[in-house]
Amino acid sequence: QVQLVESGGGLVQAGASLNISCTASAGTITNYAMAWFRQAPGKEREFVAVISQNIDTTFYGDSMSGRFTISRDNAKNAVYLQMNSLKPEDTAVYYCTARRTDGTDWGQGTQVTVSS
Repeated sequence: QVQLVESGGGLVQAGASLNISCTASAGTITNYAMAWFRQAPGKEREFVAVISQNIDTTFYGDSMSGRFTISRDNAKNAVYLQMNSLKPEDTAVYYCTARRTDGTDWGQGTQVTVSS
C-alpha cells in the first residue's frame, strides 16, 4: 500500500490559480497510475484527472479539461494538480489516489474553496 498526503489547498478567488500536491509518506508511486478526485458537499465524488505511471498519458474530467493539468515527479514520489481559472463550482475536497492492481489507495484530501 501507499500512504498519500495531499497539501496546498486553500481559499482563493474565482479566476485564480492553485497548485495542489500529493506525496507518498510511505511506499512509492512509481509503478502506479495516479489520479485526482474531488467531492463537493452534498455531491458525489467526481473524477478530475489521471496520469499514467510512465507520464505519457493523461486524461481529464469534462469540466476540467483545458483548465487543470496533472503531472508527476516519480523521483520526488509526488503528483501535482495545477488548477487555473478556478470557479466557485470547483470548491471541493480534492483527493489523490494510487491505482494498484489489487486496489486503490486514497489520501485524506485537501480542501479547495473558490469564492465568487
